Amino acid sequence: MEALFHFVFFYPLFMAYFWMMGALLFFLRFERGQREPPVLAEYPPVAILIPSHNEAHVIAETIRRAAANRYPDFEIVAVNDGSTDGTGAILDELMAEIPRLRVVHIAQNRGKAMALRAGAYLSEAELLMCIDADTLLDEQAILWVVPHFLDGPRVGAVTGNPRILNRRTLLSRIQIGEFSAIVGMVKRSQRDVGRIFTVSGCHVCYRSRALHEVGYWSPETVTEDIDISWKMQLHHWDLRFEPRALAWIAVPETLRHLWRQRLRWARGGFESAFKYASMIKHWSNRRMWPVLVEYVVGSVWAYAWTATVVLWTCTWVLGESWPTQLRVPTLLPQWTGVVLAVTCLLQFVIGLFLDSRYERGIIRHLYWAIWYPALYWMISSFATVVAIPKALYSHGRVQYATWKSPERGAR
Repeated sequence: MEALFHFVFFYPLFMAYFWMMGALLFFLRFERGQREPPVLAEYPPVAILIPSHNEAHVIAETIRRAAANRYPDFEIVAVNDGSTDGTGAILDELMAEIPRLRVVHIAQNRGKAMALRAGAYLSEAELLMCIDADTLLDEQAILWVVPHFLDGPRVGAVTGNPRILNRRTLLSRIQIGEFSAIVGMVKRSQRDVGRIFTVSGCHVCYRSRALHEVGYWSPETVTEDIDISWKMQLHHWDLRFEPRALAWIAVPETLRHLWRQRLRWARGGFESAFKYASMIKHWSNRRMWPVLVEYVVGSVWAYAWTATVVLWTCTWVLGESWPTQLRVPTLLPQWTGVVLAVTCLLQFVIGLFLDSRYERGIIRHLYWAIWYPALYWMISSFATVVAIPKALYSHGRVQYATWKSPERGAR
């Protein structure tokens, strides 16, 4: 039991400092200087792909914002994937307003991966900026990601920096800090190592040649962004993170919707790790080993944390009848909790500071960081525990991973 408790405590502590040091190193190497997009010798054509399913309430604003970006040579390809609301009609009307817009209608809902494929097949652009139907693209985002492709012939994708749009509830406010102190930090530190776990599916630009080489997005996976990230890197394409390429997204505002999102993320991560494990073991793919090790150890930690919670519950409910060697007297912070709390606070300070260059006043959301360990550790751990058996059960059953109407907060 003592070994279990030490693992539950020391693993997040170690990873927090690893991410903080990696993020600061990334900042010093890549972020500290230029604040305006560079002037390029050439501007290769870019297609903005926007897959959508039942997005009538947001799709018009998303496309108008995409059309307002400052990149000189682009088109917009909107894919209506079997919507049953007014999405298709709105897209057809927008074509008269926005000459750069092309619309593809898919009669039956086939999922985001197939919608992205349809858009990629239609466009002849060298670069494909893929955003979700509720993502508001910053006017300079494309100008920041394109230089990576020009500088690196093996750059297959560049993922941007999503920012939170809705801030009405405790859950959405906590996620402001999470996207800076966790998501952004992890991508920065993983980029230092050389491989990243996943691009952000809501906001990422791909090289079309790289997509074609690896066979595009896999339609049977529940998270096409994680799958394509592993697939491209295992084919020796480089993935990069560009924090100055911004986009604004809406996040879940209820526990039910947040649980569904995190369960899908956890399942997608395991599907990719399980699917590509046989390829990663080869020496030529050794740069993916740290990504796999981090994921496996993180999954083990999720089970360890869940087991600790279960043992504490049994101790509290069963009292003296519960075996002494299995008792967990409390989950309340003692000295270990204080260390973790201070570390968490420091991590949020650094993460919010790094992103304060791109979002003025974000540091004031540090207050909500105190809720992160108690709430999100619980949700993420339980999601991992539930997702892995679900993924194993469905393994080998090839079917389209179709999407339902999205569940998110108001913009």
